[in-house]
Amino acid sequence: MTDSSGASTPASNAFEQQELFPIREVCRLTGVNPVTLRAWERRYGLIQPTRTDSGHRLYSMADIEAVRNILAWTERGVAVSKVGSILSRSATSRAASAAEQPATAQEAGAGDRAEWQAQLRRAVSEFDSLRLEQLYGQIYSTYPLATVFQEVLLPVWQELLLRHDEFGRTSEWLFLDAFLRGRVLQRLQLGQSASSPAVLLAALPGQCRELELLVAGLLLASDSLAVRVLPSGQPLEELTLICEKVQPPALVLYANAPPSGAQVRQLNRLALRLSCPLALAGEGAELGEESLRGSPIACLGSAGRQMQQRLQQFLAGRLDT
Repeated sequence: MTDSSGASTPASNAFEQQELFPIREVCRLTGVNPVTLRAWERRYGLIQPTRTDSGHRLYSMADIEAVRNILAWTERGVAVSKVGSILSRSATSRAASAAEQPATAQEAGAGDRAEWQAQLRRAVSEFDSLRLEQLYGQIYSTYPLATVFQEVLLPVWQELLLRHDEFGRTSEWLFLDAFLRGRVLQRLQLGQSASSPAVLLAALPGQCRELELLVAGLLLASDSLAVRVLPSGQPLEELTLICEKVQPPALVLYANAPPSGAQVRQLNRLALRLSCPLALAGEGAELGEESLRGSPIACLGSAGRQMQQRLQQFLAGRLDT
């Protein structure tokens, strides 16, 4: 923690040693005001800071990460009252995945990814495109595709996005966002084949940013199946026209948040008018699966390998909708 001159203050040194932060520091780091932080604690139980003997709140780095996760979901349009169940479900999923690996492997993997992310942050903060290119290549050759994006690159991208109100963070985020969009677009184009039709992928309106949509396309694609990503802002009502002309094997819609009741009805109407099957991918597919149960719309999930496998099963007619 430093003041505006760059020198560490005694108070901030103490907080770093204890890894606990006062509410004013959490507000500075996250942009969330004290009234909102207290409401998230008292009304929804989303964060649980420790208390000093005099009753002052102190927040850990885990609490600060929780605040940023809450912000990420509310910015996607999810009501704060529903965020708790989403975070709990995500934590359960991570715990189940972690249980499949030895503890030493988990710790080593997490440590390696954290080091890559630290190097990425340095390259981005210096606007060093050459170093960023080197790191991207090294990370890509080290991990499976889903890990590259979902566990290394996108968390840094999301972190910068959530801190965009801090001086310089917007420029850093734009720098990283432009770089990653260019690389993902390139890989998607390399996977295209003129001889075989490609699944169409579009965003549910207002549900994600372009990079998230492009990454979803990359994760859905395989050696035997290409994915064509439609531009951000694609009108939902015009997808029937595109599908009639292109004749894709399937149309996949990507969503970060569960579809509302009105959107579920709209999706069901769309599925009836389309000349190809319809599926939903992303966090919205997991969180909205219950509301789509019994409909002709398949839910592909949000994890990279899971989305790809479910899409292939869906196209083969083996996935229940």
